[in-house]
Amino acid sequence: MSTNKKVPLWRKTVYGLGTGGGNIFSQIGAAFLLSYYTDTALMGAAAIGTMFVVCRIFDGFSDLIMGMVVDKTNTKWGKARPWLILSGPLTFLGMVLLMHVPVGAADGTKLVYAYLTYIFMSVIVYTIFGIANTAMLPLMTRDPQDSTMLATFSAVGNNIIGLIAGSAITPLVLALGWHWSSIILGLIAGGLILISGMLNKEIGMEEGESKENIDAGPKPTIGQQLPSVLKNKYFWLLLLIGVFSLLMNANAIAAQTYFCNAVLNNPMFMSTLIAAGQAPGIIILLLMPAISNKWSKQFFLEIGAVLLIIGFVIAGMAGTNTTLIIIGVIIRSLGAGPLLSAVFALVPDVVEYGYWKFGMRSEGLISSAQSIGSKIGMGFGSGMCAWILAAAGYDATLETQSEAAVNAIQFNYTYMGAIFGVIILILVVLTNVEKYAPEYREANAKKDAALAK
Repeated sequence: MSTNKKVPLWRKTVYGLGTGGGNIFSQIGAAFLLSYYTDTALMGAAAIGTMFVVCRIFDGFSDLIMGMVVDKTNTKWGKARPWLILSGPLTFLGMVLLMHVPVGAADGTKLVYAYLTYIFMSVIVYTIFGIANTAMLPLMTRDPQDSTMLATFSAVGNNIIGLIAGSAITPLVLALGWHWSSIILGLIAGGLILISGMLNKEIGMEEGESKENIDAGPKPTIGQQLPSVLKNKYFWLLLLIGVFSLLMNANAIAAQTYFCNAVLNNPMFMSTLIAAGQAPGIIILLLMPAISNKWSKQFFLEIGAVLLIIGFVIAGMAGTNTTLIIIGVIIRSLGAGPLLSAVFALVPDVVEYGYWKFGMRSEGLISSAQSIGSKIGMGFGSGMCAWILAAAGYDATLETQSEAAVNAIQFNYTYMGAIFGVIILILVVLTNVEKYAPEYREANAKKDAALAK
């Protein structure tokens, strides 16, 4: 069979919906979890900020371990697919546990509960989902254009589901509270992930197809794989892009709740900003295949980084002018869409580059770069927002915050993102793996053909 077989349109759509299911937790983790802990569970912002960062230490290990597990998995269901299926029901369980802090308990008890449930959801469950879902991309097709289309469907699904969930969470919580909201959101998220895992297939896993000659050649040990991956400079660049993209996004989204409450004095404006921050990103993602085919995925990401910087600066200059704030957020969304969702379209390129340079395909370990980077960025972004709130004297029990707290929230929501945008642009410029594509595609095709004989 051909490893370049096209993925059917309906499976691309299902894959995108599964990615969007995972984004429901991302929306909660980035935009609402900190405010849930501080304003609903009445926990200290500094303690929660420290928790977010401490858990990232465990994340680094869990992502690498999960990447190794995927690479060593060999079942009739495939390598990544069994883990994607498992992550569906676990996502439901994790999200429900996360939002059920025993509010009436002692502060120490609440903090222990928060640590345990956050580690379970973020370090274990989201790691299984993130690694397996990303690894599915190079495992479903090796056709370059089809891979880009699959990544586009994933990114669009991620943004559409994120837009719907992000816009619905605030009114849902106001109407039903976090108890029922977490159950409803958990069922939707887990259900979408489970459907994606059940309906999608890896190369050679279709009924009647032979698995022979798929990933032909010797099966390297973890001891051989890990050093080769760590020597791949694009693995590290993907990781850093993930770190700073999610650091930027998680910090801005976490600050957005406080910005609406303390700066604009309009909590319901949160839904407007979420819509402005998601919908435009979907539009630009639809252009990714055309731009990538004419120029490159790297060029597409460079456009995103520049728009990101411009958007944050406009929002910063707007003050409390809601029209200008929305314009800035829309431009920011046009830039953030590619960086938050489409960057993992480069994963197959990095996998093939590693096979060309070091003789090993390591879909699981390479995919862990995105997962590690995303969760480090998400944790430090939310943690940084919490520390800034604590340093500025934010007090959830006050109706009106101090001038220092208001100024800190406003700067954190705007100009801080522009600073991160400059760093992201530099990293994207360095991620020029596609310039080697003609060489590694030809060399790898010959290598596979020789090993298959």
